[in-house]
Amino acid sequence: MKPPPFAYHAPRDVGAALRTLAQVPGKVLAGGQSLIPLMNMRLAAPEHLVDINRIGSLSTIDATPAGVRVGALVRHSDAEHAGAHPLLTRALKLVAHPAIRNRGTVVGSLVHADPAAELPAVLAVLDGTIRLARWEGRAVEREVPAREFFVGPLESAVRPGELAVSAYFPALGPGTGTAFEEVARRHGDYALAGVCAVVTVDGDARVTAARVACVGVGPVPVVVDVTGACGGADVTGAFGEVDMTGASGGAAGGWAEAARAVQEETEPESDVHASAAYRRHLVGVLAERALRSAAGEGAAARGA
Repeated sequence: MKPPPFAYHAPRDVGAALRTLAQVPGKVLAGGQSLIPLMNMRLAAPEHLVDINRIGSLSTIDATPAGVRVGALVRHSDAEHAGAHPLLTRALKLVAHPAIRNRGTVVGSLVHADPAAELPAVLAVLDGTIRLARWEGRAVEREVPAREFFVGPLESAVRPGELAVSAYFPALGPGTGTAFEEVARRHGDYALAGVCAVVTVDGDARVTAARVACVGVGPVPVVVDVTGACGGADVTGAFGEVDMTGASGGAAGGWAEAARAVQEETEPESDVHASAAYRRHLVGVLAERALRSAAGEGAAARGA
């Protein structure tokens, strides 16, 4: 299959790319792992294609104690091997197959805004941001938080004429562990449901904060703060097992209560792969599993 006709642009720097996007209606080509198949199937027919692959300044990973900024041309595999952020690295190992990861880009996946993809959930649970730029006689940038960036299935806050130049993933605090759990029919397929978790444990091995983001059970990544359900849990034993009798809510609360809270926030749909009821059940199981694992890692980081 071949794409419909389009005009091709290959700017050499960010300014040229922004000027081109300000002048013509079109799509940005970075990794192309989603865009090109859509064009070949005639589901997308941009009049202009703006190829940014020659802009070397967009290929950087800038890691600081505060967080990691990933440029628009950083490939999945490069970000994975850099290991600059634990949760991002975990998620990237679950993205498709090596051939896709060698070409696809982190920022491109975020802009594609597929609610079944892993990276939007990572950005959302970390309260990360996307930097967008446009040309108004000069380059003008704005930073959009993840909670405002994902607005619907395959729909983001990128406006016509804007270029997503980078994504920012905040660093984890002391005693914070992460986990990413998902179930797919085959390795590399989109998950039927998935959950990433971030849990912080204090010096007494008690949970002080816990958040999850869910994949494939809503029009955008579903972020749920479950600190109220599992805050105060005493993380004891091996492999992240938790004794919930020390939690403020008693043994009746804890991870099971947190899992129910997550299920209540989801809006799964039925399709040929799974029913909505099965996806809701699955996300609860995965949430409990991810929270336990992240809590265990947080405790280990504290030396508990």
